[in-house]
Amino acid sequence: MATMTSSETDKIESPKKAFRLSPAAISYLQATPLTVILGAFLLLPIAMIAVVSFWDYDFAQMYPDFLTMNYAETLGSWVTWKTYLNTLKFAVIVWAITVFIGFWVAYFLAFHIRTTAMQMVLFLVCTVPFLTSNIIRMISWIPVLGRNGIINSGLIHSGIISEPVEWLLYSDFAVVLAMVHLYTLFMVTPIFNTLMRIDKSLVEAARDAGASSVQILTNVIIPLAKPGIAIGTIFVVTLVMADFSTVQVMSGGQSASVALMMKNQMSLLQYPAAAANAVVLLVLVLLMVAGILRIVDIRKEL
Repeated sequence: MATMTSSETDKIESPKKAFRLSPAAISYLQATPLTVILGAFLLLPIAMIAVVSFWDYDFAQMYPDFLTMNYAETLGSWVTWKTYLNTLKFAVIVWAITVFIGFWVAYFLAFHIRTTAMQMVLFLVCTVPFLTSNIIRMISWIPVLGRNGIINSGLIHSGIISEPVEWLLYSDFAVVLAMVHLYTLFMVTPIFNTLMRIDKSLVEAARDAGASSVQILTNVIIPLAKPGIAIGTIFVVTLVMADFSTVQVMSGGQSASVALMMKNQMSLLQYPAAAANAVVLLVLVLLMVAGILRIVDIRKEL
């Protein structure tokens, strides 16, 4: 009977080593689907917009080129600067109102409602108006704020005013009011999520140490709620900066925003000019978000 050599015996006795990927390769494979999706649906469209922003155009078509004319017209026009400032004005005012309303609504739900079930019920009640279309919720203000609307009719019948108030509708006030109505929930949700994570024993410890309600609010709750406020700020600011329908409808064409300006440019087939404005607006929003992230660390909430 033939005898096997020691090397042949080792090959039989030792199991075959399974093929294994390195941890780095596994990480890359896990990140590949998300990378493909973000590349195809986010980075590629942004890159196309950036490329088109350098093209030439006329009333009929676009011409591939590399011109800085569109950026020169965008950044060199005082009308454009006023439009950007008007958009920033809307963003700041709406942010200030929504952060005030959103914080107190979230604070009430988190600290004054004892049971989790009732907290969820009341939070869902807050979301009920958002089950309808933005357009419907926006134009629902017209019969309320109009010249013959509910508010003016009530004020006239009560004798407070003798003639209708004109600035309630088709004004900056109406634009801000509609935006606050549309975007407050985007501030309530992240703040409520942050406040629910606060350990209630911290509040009790501060109260046992003699802190007043105002001191607890300013020294304990608000500092711990900063990540939620930052996330809500990013949501609200980006939504306001990109909103054109609310400005168009609620101002009656008497006000302007960057998004509305881009919409008008696209309706006139001025796509390269609109793309240049889109790139400038994107850079502005990214700078604002970067500034927020430098001030507040939101990684704990993600």
